[in-house]
Formats: sequence, structure tokens, C-alpha cells
Amino acid sequence: MAYTGGSRQEQIKFPAILTNERLEAIYVGLLLLNPKGIGMFYLEVEECQFSVPWMLDIYKLVLFREGQSYASEAAKRGFSFPKITEKTETYMETCKKYAVESGYTMENAYYEIRKLFLLKMSYANAPTKTIQNKVVDIKRYTRYNEMGIDEIINSLNQISFTSSIRESILNEDITQFLIEGNNNLKTGLPTPFPAMTRTFKGFRKGETMSFAMPSNAGKSRFITNIISYLAYVLKKKVLLISNEMTEDKMKLCLITTIVNVSFIKPLHGQTDLHKREAELLGLKFRPDEGVEANLDDDGFILKNEDESDEDFIKRLQQISSEFNKTCAATDWLASQKDSGIYFVHTSDHTNDELRNIIMDYYYKEGIEYVFYDTLKTDIEHIGNGDEIKKTATILSTLAQSFNMFIGSTLQLLDNSTPPLNMSINDIQSSRTVKEVLDNLCLIKQINNTTYHEYEYAEEEESTNYRDLEPPETLNTRYYACVVDKNRAGAKPKLLFKLDLDYNTWEEKGYVRLKQENMPAQ
Repeated sequence: MAYTGGSRQEQIKFPAILTNERLEAIYVGLLLLNPKGIGMFYLEVEECQFSVPWMLDIYKLVLFREGQSYASEAAKRGFSFPKITEKTETYMETCKKYAVESGYTMENAYYEIRKLFLLKMSYANAPTKTIQNKVVDIKRYTRYNEMGIDEIINSLNQISFTSSIRESILNEDITQFLIEGNNNLKTGLPTPFPAMTRTFKGFRKGETMSFAMPSNAGKSRFITNIISYLAYVLKKKVLLISNEMTEDKMKLCLITTIVNVSFIKPLHGQTDLHKREAELLGLKFRPDEGVEANLDDDGFILKNEDESDEDFIKRLQQISSEFNKTCAATDWLASQKDSGIYFVHTSDHTNDELRNIIMDYYYKEGIEYVFYDTLKTDIEHIGNGDEIKKTATILSTLAQSFNMFIGSTLQLLDNSTPPLNMSINDIQSSRTVKEVLDNLCLIKQINNTTYHEYEYAEEEESTNYRDLEPPETLNTRYYACVVDKNRAGAKPKLLFKLDLDYNTWEEKGYVRLKQENMPAQ
């Protein structure tokens, strides 16, 4: 129970994790031993969430008797006079004893009790059980003991903010996501163009669509590839904040990644599995050899006209090893409880809200690796490109102050600059953002009609350069990566080969124009 000093005198049942009578006794005992402390280390009436009534009475005794000459009017405001019983003196001696034995200073006890009482006050005022549970979760944060009062307040404010955003852990229930189809990705209204309808699966609810050329280079897929390595190979918790890709899209991209990339396959054991993203989305799987089934033109099992989704899944389990291997991979992904990709999607936010999201996960989950996709101006400064430097500065300050890594993506201009000639002038937003960043890579596709003009080597100083192999498919691409800023020193130009169908990225080495294609000096 909690007994407040206000007029309501409400009794509220708190969970045990928010109840610490010994800490309360230590705080009150320290005030009894040094009543002058009430002048600085006092609680306002609404903050007083003592667990038992006699503890509140002893606190009020300090206000109105032991420390009355030190307590300000602000400290006394709203409190009634204490109720004194025959046990009060005994309780006071017990509090003093606990205070002496504790080793707490007045300042430490005060800040710990204020943190706890802030949580209790928020719990008491929470309108729903869900919000109450989120308040309790703050006490369970990995770094709760490192949090100050301001961080507690920020986390409490974050609970209110998260009502407007979608949070999730991408690998939770991911097999059900794949086979049940309870997502916004599969069907939508057809467009006037059959090919576009097939490509985008129609105009689907929850999406907006713009058309601009070029772009669509795969920034989010590149980030997914990197964070999958951090989370599932290196076993690090990672936070991904996205203002573009939704949770469903990120889950599908994550499935495509873990099914296909070479550094994940040995972990789940399905080393011979190779599935395109479109096949995974459409539940397109081939039957085992010798099994009779109705197939489409590409050899994938067709769902029968009167067949339910549940029956179709059961049939896939019976006749398609490819389907079962895919589910085995996603089952493995869902089992990775000690590491994961924590995902926040927010379509609009202020810089303060972005900071609060990062700090909330830093304290709650101990996350030290953060990725922000895409770095752009906040909602208060839309259209002002120079403001992006302020957002980047906030991220840089957080990284330095809390010893964390924060990666982000930026938008390059869609222009005719050759890939190896890229510079800061090719960034779409403010060029001054480079001043804040520690490292900057500029990545652009080498046109598939000009790939023969380039060569690469596995070593930077190599004399053995080789030709780029012809792209196998339309979605097989070569990307040049120009290191434009590097605090560690070197600024090479790297070559990546990727296939967006499978989200596989292969670093080939160092790239340059063939000597005969070099411009004349």
C-alpha cells in the first residue's frame, strides 16, 4: 500500500518491485540524524509514496518538528500534521539504525528514493494496466542503477510517446509471420498496370508510394545485412530506428537475409537453402522430387482453389523439404532470445523524442549499438536541409557520452556523378553533416552497361587487378563504396557485389577504373 501526503489519502496496491521499505526507512533515518538535510533533500507532497503510514508520519515529523527551522514553505506545502502513536519513537529509532548500517549518504538515499517514488507516482496515475506494466519495466532496466532522475523522467515520457509508434523485436513469432500471412504485404488493390501490380503486390493498406528515379539502392537492406551479423553472429543487442521501412517489411527483409547470407546459414544449419524475397512473401516452394502436385510455370506448388490456408500449409509440410527448411531457419531465428534486433518505427518525431528512444533502450536493454534509417531533419524542421546537422550532432553526442555506436543512412543525390568520383557534394541534405560524422561512406551502383570499364583487386596495393564478372541477373549489381571520411585514416574505394533478390552482399575488394579508361591528366 502507498499513503500519500495529499488530501486524497488514497491507498494503492503496488507490485513488490516498486516497494522498498528499507530504503524508505534509511532515507527517513538519515533525515532524523541530520534534520538540516530537509532543507535540500525534501519531497513534494505528490512525490511522497511511502509504503506504510507511519513512515509518512515520521517524514512529516521531520518537516514540522525536528527540521522545522530548516524546511522551506515549499517543502511543507500540502502536508498535514503527522499522527503520533505510542510506537512512533520505536519506529524512529529503527529508521536511525537502518540509516547508520546502510552506508548511504543523504544525497544517494534521496536520489534513489525519488527515482522509486517517481515510478510509484506514475504507476498510480497510469490510465491502463499496459502503461502500468511499462512503468514497472523501467525498474527492471539493465542499467536502472546508473539512471538519474532526469533519465527516469525521460523514460516515463517515452512511455507516453510510444503510444504513437510501433515497437517490436523483429525475430519474435517470425515463423508464424511467414506462414500465416497476417501482415500488410501480400495483397492489395490492383493497379492499372499488371506488371506493376505483380511487382508491388498492388496498392496495399498501410503504405504510401512515390515514384522517383533513380534511388531504391537498398539502404535498409544493407543495414539489415550488417545488424544481422552483429545480432546473430556476434550476439549483440541492436536497436534499429526506422522512419521508412515498416515492421512487416523489415521482418520479411530479415527472413530473406538469414535464409540466404553465408555468415548466418551455418548457424541455423540450412546451408543449401536459397530463396528469393518474392518467393518467401508469396509462399512459393518447390515439391520434393517425385511428388505429384499442381505447379505454376516456375515449378512452385499452387494452392488448390478450395484449399484453406491451414490445409495448404499442412500440404507444404508434407511435400516440400524446401518449405520445412525455411521454417527451420525462421524457428532458429525466433529462438535467439539472448540477442535480437529491437525495432522502432516512427514516421515523425522530434530530435528530443529520437534521443529519448535511444536512451530508453540503452537503460532498458543495455543496447550499445544503434542504427537510424534514414538520417533526416526532424518533424519540426521539414524542408530545412541544414537542420540535419543538428540531428547528427545529437547522435554524435549520445555516442560519445554513453560509449555506444550509432550508425545511420543518408540519401545521395540522384545525379550523373560517376561512382568513383563521388564526394560530399553528392549528399542530398546539408553538406555540413560531414563535419559531425566520424566516418562517411558514399555508395553508388556501377551501371551494368559500364561494369567492364572497372577492375578490382583483393589487396589495395596489388598489381593483380581483374575484370568484373558479368552480372548474373538484372538484380545482380556492383556498388562502389567511396570512403569520404575516416577518423582512423585510410580512404579506399571498395567494391561490393550484391543481389537484392536474396539480400546478399559480397565485398570483392578494391576498385578502380581500368588504366585505359582513366581520364587524361
